[in-house]
Amino acid sequence: MKVQDLEFKKFIPAAAITEKVKALANQLNHDYKDKTPIFLPILNGSFMFASDLLKEVKVPCRISFVKTSSYSGTSSTGQLKTLIGHDESLFNQHIIIVEDIVDTGLTLEKIIEELRSLGAKSVEAVTLLRKKPAREKKVDVKYVGFDLNDEFVLGYGLDYDGLGRNHKDLYKQAEK
Repeated sequence: MKVQDLEFKKFIPAAAITEKVKALANQLNHDYKDKTPIFLPILNGSFMFASDLLKEVKVPCRISFVKTSSYSGTSSTGQLKTLIGHDESLFNQHIIIVEDIVDTGLTLEKIIEELRSLGAKSVEAVTLLRKKPAREKKVDVKYVGFDLNDEFVLGYGLDYDGLGRNHKDLYKQAEK
């Protein structure tokens, strides 16, 4: 499949994603059975993952959204730009950040730090994908769907310059 100037090949099929999302939701249902967490999906990329995940979450919960950006093309800029923030008090709340992918971990670390400074009772993260640089840096992600090396992926909400989010499977950039 070609998106703009790059070739991509199917990497993780929709069925495997669905199975992993259900497994992550089951973990969350178990760990938060006596709590009422606030899920905080990070837009834009996590919208499909968050939607599917939250359909499987059975504990009482609230959902709010934050939009951040640190990508340009196929690589992280390392500069976090918060575009839209949350609009409710997070003091003394159990927060679960929902991410599509943890690449370098810079964005997630900044968000966790900010939420803790607002007095959250607990802050955890759930991500569909975690790349090797974040693992090497030991970024704290309690719930992980799939570990990747350093592939550039799109589909299932992830994009390449705004394109490709609408595919139900995940694709990785083909070798040149």
